[in-house]
Amino acid sequence: MSELAFSSWSGGKDSCLALQRALREGFNVRFLLTMFDETEDRSRSHAVSREVMQAQADALNIELIVKNASWKNYEAEFIEQLKIFKSQNVSHGIFGDIDLIQHREWEEKVCSAANIKAVLPLWLENRRKLVDEFINEGFKSIVVCVNEQYLDSSFCGRIFDEQFLADLPRDVDACGENGEFHTFAFDGKLFTNPVPVEVSEIYQHQLTFPTGEISKYSYAKLVIK
Repeated sequence: MSELAFSSWSGGKDSCLALQRALREGFNVRFLLTMFDETEDRSRSHAVSREVMQAQADALNIELIVKNASWKNYEAEFIEQLKIFKSQNVSHGIFGDIDLIQHREWEEKVCSAANIKAVLPLWLENRRKLVDEFINEGFKSIVVCVNEQYLDSSFCGRIFDEQFLADLPRDVDACGENGEFHTFAFDGKLFTNPVPVEVSEIYQHQLTFPTGEISKYSYAKLVIK
């Protein structure tokens, strides 16, 4: 029997590529864990609705688990859910981070608290090569969030493809690994069917992070067609 795992799931391209690699490595990924904000209607960072995240999970045929948390109690809520997974014989957690060491250290810390092993299938690989792999594998995604410190709102709501990459300013990472933008994957080899979503509006929102940093973002509101 293959080892049971959960995926730390944003719904974006890196999570999707990490999931594909984990499945190819033989992991039995039973759960997608998505953290939502305390209002319970927006996923953290990507601001995707519960309805749309559920449609994505259904298309992947993997159970979606949602936890609501403020930034203050985020870690505690995450660990609580990992302990539940452990009680269900889950032994590994799949994460889509590429090279930000502080992210990896946090993931290993929370997994250790639940006696689960963190697995990072994309770790230390070339960012642009990962982007090319995602596109060449036939995955499709929409840009659902841009940090206006790096990109203007015209980049939000676009399909993440070669044209999008060609239009990026030279100082913006193709993977968005520095927080420049986030995506939502809606089709590809892992999906039993395309997730039937469309952009209903582009809106702005200001976020204050635990560090005190304030940033303005543009979001694409996704709805089921």
